[in-house]
Amino acid sequence: MRVLGVDPGLTRCGWGVIDGLPGRRARLVAVGVVRTPSDAPLAERLLAVSDGLEAVIARHGPEAVAVERVFAQANVSTVMGTAQASGIAMVLAARAGLPVASHTPSEVKAAVTGSGRAGKEQVTMMVTRILELVEAPRPADAADALALALCHLWRSAVPGARAPGAGAPTSAQSAWALAAQRAAAETERSPILLAARAARRART
Repeated sequence: MRVLGVDPGLTRCGWGVIDGLPGRRARLVAVGVVRTPSDAPLAERLLAVSDGLEAVIARHGPEAVAVERVFAQANVSTVMGTAQASGIAMVLAARAGLPVASHTPSEVKAAVTGSGRAGKEQVTMMVTRILELVEAPRPADAADALALALCHLWRSAVPGARAPGAGAPTSAQSAWALAAQRAAAETERSPILLAARAARRART
């Protein structure tokens, strides 16, 4: 299975393509970053991100796309740019007929390091080790994109669903499952979601 991971961003949009099977060793296909100048008009930056990711999909032919799930931050301009780049990646994948999944940062960190609170350097180190790379992928956006792809590749192996011939889930995969459960629980407690449910009940 070939997976494209996308770490969305306007200034640097990381992408990474890997081959592998759930529960099996993965192999690096290609990795890179789409860059746009911060002083360029927003429309031009979005077009550059779109063109760059579209070229990656056409060149490497992924079978699935994994995008980091965007969470609200104190810096509104940063989260807006990240959300816009994320939307572009999802639209391109849908246009190409590819399944799209989104994973939280904690899910991705747990998948590759065993801890949902790991730092960027630890994620980069583990991605380098897992893919048996000669040197660490840089910048961190590229390593994060590969971590996203690995997370998506392994997700079907936990809990319980294993590839034919694969062994038991690794400690990192088990940690990913726990992080996924916690993220789902946090979503259920979201004030926005609770308010929306209350509004629906009021209308019925």
